[in-house]
Amino acid sequence: MAGKLTPPGCVWAQRPKHILLSVCLTDVKDPIIKVEPSKLYFKGVGGTDMKEHEVEMEFFKKIDVEKSRFAVRPREISFILEKEEEGPYWDRLLATKVKQPWLRIDFKNWKDEDDDEEEGQGQDLEEMMRQMGGLGGANAAGAPTAADMGDMTKKAYQRPSLDDLDIEDEEDDMPDLE
Repeated sequence: MAGKLTPPGCVWAQRPKHILLSVCLTDVKDPIIKVEPSKLYFKGVGGTDMKEHEVEMEFFKKIDVEKSRFAVRPREISFILEKEEEGPYWDRLLATKVKQPWLRIDFKNWKDEDDDEEEGQGQDLEEMMRQMGGLGGANAAGAPTAADMGDMTKKAYQRPSLDDLDIEDEEDDMPDLE
């Protein structure tokens, strides 16, 4: 174990077609990166202490090396790994079921499988309301109409001003703390 290098901290998230992976190591000098269909190898010097780090990840499933890409940035190395098979989310990133202390979920980029469907849900709701008659549709018997509610434009709403508040007077009424 004495000869083994420390793995850098890594975070990951996924989409139906991609794995988003970041090696969280700042100011990496001359990184060695090898992306293969079933694994990724990284070695480089970086971080605040400029130590050498190394990690090899064997993936849960295969990725498409030709369509995958990465970028070495000042604060991290970002990977977008194209899944070989689009479809359901992977159960985990690595082939091993053992939790790795250096690998965490990237919650800022994480999206659940069912989140993709919710993006267009607002349009579906509008379409459904249109089909059902919606709020502006057929008037139920006895329900008040806009004409019955009066003309709201005559009484324009005005936001109260903070100048109307008399804060200084209220402070004088408070007893001193002892």
